[in-house]
Amino acid sequence: MIGRGQTGNAKLVKHINREGILHQLKENPRVSRADLAKLTELSRPCVSALVDEMIVEGLISEVGFGESKGGRKPILLEYNFQAYGVIGAVFEGSTLQLAIANLKGELLVQRTTCLRHPMNGETAIQSIEQGLAALLDESGFDKARLLGMGLGLPGITQRSEGTVSYAPSTGWMGLPVRKEIEAALGLPVVIENDVNLMTLGEFHKGIGVGHSNLVYMYAGTGIGAGIMIDGQLYRGAKEASGEIGYMVIGPVGNQTKGEYGVFERNYSVRAIREKAKAALPLMDESESIVKQIVDQAKSGGEAAQTLLDDICRHWTYGIANLTSVMDPALLILSGEMLHIGDEGVHKIQQWLTDWVPSVPRIEMASLGDQAGLIGAIHCALEAFPSTSKLQR
Repeated sequence: MIGRGQTGNAKLVKHINREGILHQLKENPRVSRADLAKLTELSRPCVSALVDEMIVEGLISEVGFGESKGGRKPILLEYNFQAYGVIGAVFEGSTLQLAIANLKGELLVQRTTCLRHPMNGETAIQSIEQGLAALLDESGFDKARLLGMGLGLPGITQRSEGTVSYAPSTGWMGLPVRKEIEAALGLPVVIENDVNLMTLGEFHKGIGVGHSNLVYMYAGTGIGAGIMIDGQLYRGAKEASGEIGYMVIGPVGNQTKGEYGVFERNYSVRAIREKAKAALPLMDESESIVKQIVDQAKSGGEAAQTLLDDICRHWTYGIANLTSVMDPALLILSGEMLHIGDEGVHKIQQWLTDWVPSVPRIEMASLGDQAGLIGAIHCALEAFPSTSKLQR
């Protein structure tokens, strides 16, 4: 924030000061204009002028009177978290999750859509358009009050360019994804890797709260990881960090550029389902394949137990690689890994103890399929502050 005695572009200074006032109201609800002047180190006339402006815009509300300290009772102010909203959206496997949240990040309405296969960029954009239209219709939320969208996509995402360099499941390879979606929706969009968003969700609202250094590992349609270092999401030089599906774990075969990585070719859900055809006499396509393997192993199925041990052992190879490099305080397991239960986690811990010098605390993800949405909403709120609506 720019306070007294500092100079700068007048429009930028005003924007920063407005954001500073809103930040203090988020952290300190029900304070007076005088309190805000002290908290922001801005002059009282400056605070009063900006507050009055934002009351007219609906960002701030007057909510009663405080206690008098000798004069008139001060009018108390509150940030209006309902003034605007943001959209969170995440593609995962064959589903699209969408939600509208208020400025506090609270989900107001959400829906999950099953996608047609094979999916391509065009059908993906259509599904976002149709899903958002349905959400707006269901909630009655005015589209004009939406600040923007945080969107999670599989593959290596370049946030600044708005492109995806590797995404075998959608075919979005180097295309201007963000521009196309922004044009279709008429709203600004920030894109991020889907597993990174799940990581942010758990970090801010889930099992990762209070841990500044953690690794989130996801096994599903693909295999990926999210990395938090000193409270910040680590993306890497080319925003490709966490793409552990490309680790060389399992048979390499004929690897071609642009295809799924070796690890996920061998131990993602698709690969596990193929392996399970020989081990499981009957498979239910509508139920988790890993859960079915675990259930049959518990019932004494030797083939299922052998397959389960193989899956867990190879997942642990990936965990050992991550742990050796990152030395996280916490490792979060998610996706299909949630089905291995305490017994599976115990096996992983035993293997890690034998293989690496420092074993992190291992926990299951706590937010389920909400993690990505919460992360997407967090990204949208960060990228599109409430005052940005009034600057367009």
